[in-house]
Amino acid sequence: MTNQIAEQHSALAGKLGAIAANVTDWDGPTPVAEWRARDVLIHLMTWLPGLLNKVGVELTTVEVEGDDVLAAWWKHTDNVQRLVEDDDQLARTVDVGQGDQTLAQVLEQLYLSDLFMHRWDLAKASGQDPEWEPEVVAGMVEGMTPIAHVLGESGEFGNPVVLDESHPAEDRLVALIGRDPEWAPVVA
Repeated sequence: MTNQIAEQHSALAGKLGAIAANVTDWDGPTPVAEWRARDVLIHLMTWLPGLLNKVGVELTTVEVEGDDVLAAWWKHTDNVQRLVEDDDQLARTVDVGQGDQTLAQVLEQLYLSDLFMHRWDLAKASGQDPEWEPEVVAGMVEGMTPIAHVLGESGEFGNPVVLDESHPAEDRLVALIGRDPEWAPVVA
């Protein structure tokens, strides 16, 4: 039996890692005003272990040593991959504030989607193409548009903006997560 969560994680983390491997300025600005490029990965490396450890699922928080954000990212990715390859762990029931769910459901809904969305942040911060899969973008736009007000109230996103269908799906998703689709780093 194929473990889809493990496959999805490997693919998403790998795509984000490929973008991270081409970042030349870890202190460069990002579409999230208070973040630098390094903060995109640090966010992903800290919130998931924090959340899971609170519900009894052990996942080590990887610290960045010196300026080697990329090495820390790969350690974190390896830790998460080991977790998602454990079918018994994925079947565990946890409550992260949304009622009882399997760990697989929590990871798919929260973490895998975060890996996907933050690929745009890091790519834009470093002058790269996020190479978002159009079908995933379309599905996220469809699922998130009706709950835009909830996204805004959650505090987990910027101020969501619902763009109409005359805009490309990628721009619509970016606006839904509170980003400016036209954002680009200021060139000095």
